[in-house]
Amino acid sequence: MADISVRPMTADDAGRVLAIYQAGLDGGDASFETTAPTWTVFDAARLPDHRLVAVDADDIVIGWVAVSPTSSRAVYAGVVEHSVYVDPAAHGRGVARLLLDALIASTEAAGIWTIQSGVFPENVASLALHQRAGFRVIGTRERVGRHHGRWRDVVLLERRSPAIT
Repeated sequence: MADISVRPMTADDAGRVLAIYQAGLDGGDASFETTAPTWTVFDAARLPDHRLVAVDADDIVIGWVAVSPTSSRAVYAGVVEHSVYVDPAAHGRGVARLLLDALIASTEAAGIWTIQSGVFPENVASLALHQRAGFRVIGTRERVGRHHGRWRDVVLLERRSPAIT
């Protein structure tokens, strides 16, 4: 992984970020979404201080992670929901773990105490990744939504920061 680094996401990364997002959506087990949003919509929905990209030695984006607030209520200011996506050509290289570790450091430094996510149970690689990164399964929302004509369950995961008490 010496040839992979993590840096803040910028608007110049929009094309690669959205292409990687769409590739994940096309795989069918990443999200209820089927089409990546425009950059304007993506940008507006995610907290700017916690958007990171993994890049190769040529500074080509090969993965990204970002968070969205879960609520506008002040009591939930330290709770975010995250997404992490990796270019299919870079799978198996530790990119997602590198991104998650950087996100955890970024959010903890900002006082965020909980990172949560919802993952389809069929996405076993993502579930294993999250558990290795310190996330725990909270439960499963059964048949919570329809996706490509079938009901889908969602496994809820969270990571509570041990550094923020």
